[in-house]
Amino acid sequence: MLFALVANRCLEPASKLAAAEWATKDASIPGLGAMDDDHAYRAMDLLVAADAQAEVQEAVFFATADLLNLEVDLLFFDTTSTYFERDEPDPVGEEEQPAFRAYGHSKDHRPDLPQVIIGLAVTREGIPVRVWVWPGNTNDMSVLAEVKDDLRGWRLGRVVTVVDRGFSAKENLRYLTRAGGHWIAGERMRNGSAEAQAALSRPGRYQQVRENLRVKEVRVGDGEAARRFIICHNPAEAERDQALRADTITRLKAELAQIAATRAKATDDKSAEVHRRAECALRDHRSLGRYLRQTQAGRLLIDAKKIKAEERLDGKYLLSTSDPDLSAEDVALGYKNLLEAERGFRDMKSTLELRPVFHRLEHRIRAHVLICWLGLLLIRVAERQSGQTWRRIALELQRLQLITLTGPDGTVEQTTPPSPLATQILAAVKVAAPPRIAAIQPA
Repeated sequence: MLFALVANRCLEPASKLAAAEWATKDASIPGLGAMDDDHAYRAMDLLVAADAQAEVQEAVFFATADLLNLEVDLLFFDTTSTYFERDEPDPVGEEEQPAFRAYGHSKDHRPDLPQVIIGLAVTREGIPVRVWVWPGNTNDMSVLAEVKDDLRGWRLGRVVTVVDRGFSAKENLRYLTRAGGHWIAGERMRNGSAEAQAALSRPGRYQQVRENLRVKEVRVGDGEAARRFIICHNPAEAERDQALRADTITRLKAELAQIAATRAKATDDKSAEVHRRAECALRDHRSLGRYLRQTQAGRLLIDAKKIKAEERLDGKYLLSTSDPDLSAEDVALGYKNLLEAERGFRDMKSTLELRPVFHRLEHRIRAHVLICWLGLLLIRVAERQSGQTWRRIALELQRLQLITLTGPDGTVEQTTPPSPLATQILAAVKVAAPPRIAAIQPA
């Protein structure tokens, strides 16, 4: 039944009620008879009972690692959120326990709805290693210690954890180095630490490592307090940043001119208030406000110094690492593979249709996310083994049909012959093609 739920999530994502109907009437799954939504819920409860969800993920991942001969040397971690279509978050329990579905910072841009936070660790090939689910008001900075502790007993060997700048607090990075671990972390270039600013201002020559990637290594500090930074520069991205800033400055000039014209025409307190609101909105704008300064009289002006400071960041991103052995090129290219975690989230939300979530209880929500994780693992293994996209794999294999022929002499169940590409895919993933004759029932 769990396999049926995972297969349904990969092929025709639906509610558990619809998944049970699909498994019973639309799919042929050997060993599975009739199935209803109650069976689906009981199977989900088994999946997350006690410590089962951690044991399942560990066992499944290492079976996959053996199958694919994976070397887990870089581990990429990121978080996302998924929201629930309802008006209010979960009520606080009798023992004042925080709600699981709660309001928080929404990465789906839906702060008006309760949510949960999902964490995902993947390998450099995009193979999912483990998934976590936290209450919707959980802060990203607070989860890395739990992630590190949960993976400590997995016998992964020497692992370098790669995280985005949202996790690069010193406490988090210090925790990742426990027991010989290492990290690669994105750093904030604007309003970052003093060490990051010192690294960005340090002169030096870039080394070309790819067509659109240059790197420069900088060490800040002395002794045990020294930190290793890698400044990455993409010339093509720098040109895009310059063009975008030019458009932004043009827009700013037009907005300021309009505000000045409105101020000149102001004849009463009401029109003056409208003018002040327009200035405040422009000053607080996320992208436009960074190029402005406000005079003592409250007037907004374009700040040439801020523009100059932004020009120095064109096409750049800043990394730091605790690993003394990785080259600057490996650090830069390793960090770019963090996109695999983002791709995993995209596939969970689109192909696997993680949302809408039709569950209210915490353990059912966890089970739903775990089924989506198992579906993502199935997809990634099939893609890697066959060299085909999941869309093509699903399309070809779903053309295999089980046909029932009934006549005076009895009933025969037989499958349609697979296409050449379907045959190739099945061979690549080491799955036997279904037998031509599935069953014969004489009259």
